[in-house]
Amino acid sequence: MDNPLVVDVLTKKQLNVLIQLAHADKHFAVEERAMIYRISDERSFPKEMVSALIRQPEPIVSFAYMSDDQKINHLADCIELIFADHRIFESEVIFARGIAIKLGLKKEAVDFMIEHYGEYTREMLISTVLSRFSTV
Repeated sequence: MDNPLVVDVLTKKQLNVLIQLAHADKHFAVEERAMIYRISDERSFPKEMVSALIRQPEPIVSFAYMSDDQKINHLADCIELIFADHRIFESEVIFARGIAIKLGLKKEAVDFMIEHYGEYTREMLISTVLSRFSTV
């Protein structure tokens, strides 16, 4: 079983990135906020800590602590957040491309996932991105 402290730190870092992505277009949409709180609920992460991160996001650090599976699922969460408010902003796409690079993927992975969002299942997107856009 996962160590709860490690899971909390991982979840905090992932939520922090999603919060910064939501802020990238200078408009933190209600749908984006709802998705972030839904993820925190699914992971039993304290709402108070999410609220604190929303008020004051932390610097984004290395993703070396994440497994490959966690990295690609994190990028998929980022893409889902981009679509949460039914509007795609260039600032969000640019931010997500930077995250993809930090995760060890080519920035084109983001473009592919956006282009095929809703057309492919999440699993198909993840599988294709891993096979075509990994830099490791």
